[in-house]
Amino acid sequence: MTATTPADLRDPAQLLAALPYLIGFRPAKSVVLIGHEDPGDTPGLVLRGDLPRREHRVHQARALAARFAAGRHIGVTLAVVGGHRRPGKPPPHRDFVDELAAALGERDLPVLHALWTPAISTGAPWACYRLEECAGALPDLRTTVIAAAATEYGTVAFDSREELEALLAPRTPEAVARRADRLSRMTSPPWPVATRVNEAASVVRAAFVRQRKGEGALTDEEAILLACALRLPEIRDACLAMAVPPKTTQAREAERLWLTLVRETPAPDRAEAATLLGFTAYMRGDGAFAGMALDNALEAQPGHVLASLLKRVLHHGTPPKVIRGLATAAAGHLVGFGLEPAEFDAEQAA
Repeated sequence: MTATTPADLRDPAQLLAALPYLIGFRPAKSVVLIGHEDPGDTPGLVLRGDLPRREHRVHQARALAARFAAGRHIGVTLAVVGGHRRPGKPPPHRDFVDELAAALGERDLPVLHALWTPAISTGAPWACYRLEECAGALPDLRTTVIAAAATEYGTVAFDSREELEALLAPRTPEAVARRADRLSRMTSPPWPVATRVNEAASVVRAAFVRQRKGEGALTDEEAILLACALRLPEIRDACLAMAVPPKTTQAREAERLWLTLVRETPAPDRAEAATLLGFTAYMRGDGAFAGMALDNALEAQPGHVLASLLKRVLHHGTPPKVIRGLATAAAGHLVGFGLEPAEFDAEQAA
């Protein structure tokens, strides 16, 4: 592979086995593009696209290559998943790989490696497009280095995109409908103006504490108060700030809460939680899930300003670190809502 690729991903079989963890689900009939940055040992932009029909190859190749325009990549690895290889023939979809290489070449991005496998499954054959002797079988997906690291971190790779999307579905449609009726009749936040921000912050803080204690599903009252809290710009800004640094305990706890709220909150208020979820996923490099969450936000509230902005940023392939400043620019004194890991532990033990 390349010096910019982590050691456990320089082996083609390991990289293919890692794809579900890189994009959040097991790809099928897909092409995955992995950007490599210099310097650094972590992958840059990771994109997935459907394998196109013959007549759409050029358009799809140019559209995917354009997404790398905003990054600082030195090259791209291609991984094609799908199709059947005929005995004695090169891997399928070779013409599409050539179109991708040409489109990336127009942006001075060489294809560092091009791989193929019919499916991401233990024992599936894999091959390289450039070297006939570069081939083998995928390892046991449960025993790879990347699987072990993902398990330690708590990352889940879903079997399909549809399974991942189902995470965003309402947990109980009847409860969401009840809350929609109550929220539609609330013309202002349920707290006095003088103490509104602090009381809303207390609601969010309490939600994090109860989540840590594993106290089960939200009640109608808790879900409604949280939706009201996220209507306040000061609270939304503080919630954005919890996404950084990414992959920390705070960021993971925040993402869990935003996901819960997406499932428990009706439109249009659901848009706020879905936008926070999309931003937090984007900060940790999960573009696939971030896109799903932002689509969910725009479905709940078409024209939502921040969700629309983040969707454009994601579409143009902007690296997360470029917009990280958005998370802390206006958070003010509410950053983290005063929650510290030690404090969580103390409350949990109480």
